[in-house]
Amino acid sequence: MSELKTYDETQPNHPAVATAPALAPEELDRLTDEVIQALKTVYDPEIPADVYELGLIYRIEITDERFVNIDMTLTAPGCPVAGEMPGWVEAAVQGVPGVSGCKVTMVFDPPWDQSRMSDLARVALDMW
Repeated sequence: MSELKTYDETQPNHPAVATAPALAPEELDRLTDEVIQALKTVYDPEIPADVYELGLIYRIEITDERFVNIDMTLTAPGCPVAGEMPGWVEAAVQGVPGVSGCKVTMVFDPPWDQSRMSDLARVALDMW
């Protein structure tokens, strides 16, 4: 059974991370950091910010088998790349050494809003 914890409570866009208690803490920290770095390589083609900094990632779960489950949303349900973006996220995360696979689930509750963006995304979008 996974235990839910917050990766970084100081940033509103950082998702909850469900941890696998059977993994060594150092391995879990490495996987979590590398999964997040992989997520930061996926950009919405219409917005010059990555999906992680935009706050589109709502949950990351890493199982004992190193399988990564991700809940994500879109800036708008009618996003033109809605069908493609989950595949981009899966491919990026599956490229992390030690990850056995990845499944992305699209969620729209709660709806995304600009308060979920990090300061880095706000700078990139000039939204102050």
